[in-house]
Amino acid sequence: MKIDINKFVSALKQGKTLLYPADTIWGLGCDATNQKAVDAIFKLKNRPKNKPLIALVADIEMLKQYVENVPENIEELINSEHPTTLVYPKGKELAKGVISDNGTVAIRMPKPCFVIDLITAFGKPIVSTSANLSGAPIPATYYEIAGQILAQVDEVVPLNKDNIAQIPSRVLKVLPDGSVKQLR
Repeated sequence: MKIDINKFVSALKQGKTLLYPADTIWGLGCDATNQKAVDAIFKLKNRPKNKPLIALVADIEMLKQYVENVPENIEELINSEHPTTLVYPKGKELAKGVISDNGTVAIRMPKPCFVIDLITAFGKPIVSTSANLSGAPIPATYYEIAGQILAQVDEVVPLNKDNIAQIPSRVLKVLPDGSVKQLR
């Protein structure tokens, strides 16, 4: 199915929320730099504000715009076969809730799929959080997404509705010396 990516880029620019198939699971997202949009995701999921959201970037160059210091050895982890979210010590230019209260930020570069094309066309990071209410199981398919989520999200990307979700990304914390520690 061919879709007009510009429709979803426009929605992001307008601060709208999206439900979209990522390379791992169905995700809820928005412009990761727009505070009102990020707040809407927290409200939509009924997510506690002290649980920061992950941002997705298109490439290393975009990552460098939103992280204070990118260690040299990070490309191997980013390009790993296993989807990997990295928690960096200091984020910048992202909304509160994407950047945590302690300044850290969790960022992932997805594998090639619709969402990477969307981020590239949008030119900024987008939020990526599982399409479930906070505390509820992560839906394996589009058809398992709660009606409350479907009713409140602004736009739904009509792709891959029959796909079974992959496992969520692993989460690694980047330490000040550039080494990493597994969190999930």
